[in-house]
Amino acid sequence: MKIENRVFIITGGASGLGEACSRLFVESGAKVGILDLNEDRGENLARELGGSALFCKTDVSNESSVWESVDDVVKTFGSIHVAVNCAGLIYASKVYSKKGLFPMEMFNKVIQVNLIGTMNVVRYAVREMMKNEPDDNGERGVIVNTSSAAAFGGQLGQAAYSASKAGVVGMTLPIAREIGDYGMRIVSIAPGLFDTQMSSGMPESFKQEVTKHIPFPKRLGKTAEYASTVRHIVENPYLNGTTIMLDGAAQLPAK
Repeated sequence: MKIENRVFIITGGASGLGEACSRLFVESGAKVGILDLNEDRGENLARELGGSALFCKTDVSNESSVWESVDDVVKTFGSIHVAVNCAGLIYASKVYSKKGLFPMEMFNKVIQVNLIGTMNVVRYAVREMMKNEPDDNGERGVIVNTSSAAAFGGQLGQAAYSASKAGVVGMTLPIAREIGDYGMRIVSIAPGLFDTQMSSGMPESFKQEVTKHIPFPKRLGKTAEYASTVRHIVENPYLNGTTIMLDGAAQLPAK
């Protein structure tokens, strides 16, 4: 699918991986709905990007919040062609430790945001994409979800995060098999550790330890590299129903 004059919705679109996508696609001639909880960052970014961007305060784990944001984007830009799910939450805890048991409210919250939130957006995006006229390839829409390398090699304390991201991987192929009948595609990306606001609070010693286990390049991922991967997925009509590892071939230890 071409980028120019298409309408994107990007969850977590005001920071990190999502912000990089918001910037890239506006620069490439698309209209972008920035769906994020952070009003200050979202409004500032939309103002900076101009009339091709719209900020919608969105809690992806809340069905009505997602629907209202999708509706606002459609009313403003007329349709939705691409949905990129970058909104996510990290929480680390052992199942049992001196602090006690893993707090189930946090396990539930991580699943609600990372997995159920992703599905919330997928559902409403598909419904809007059904209204699109197929392009020259017969394509109506593209969905890109964010999983994680932790879905395949989670470290100690990542039970909730790994479970949520593995769920994103697990639903990719079944959804692809369904929406392919409508002229739509879905692909997931599984990033390793990227240089984002989320990772900025991690100890420098941890980042250095991680880079030791990355064959090449020995550094954290750059948000622009994630965004360029999303762009390739959108533009390559034969990518479908799969998960792309984007982690420099990292093999992290258990802890």
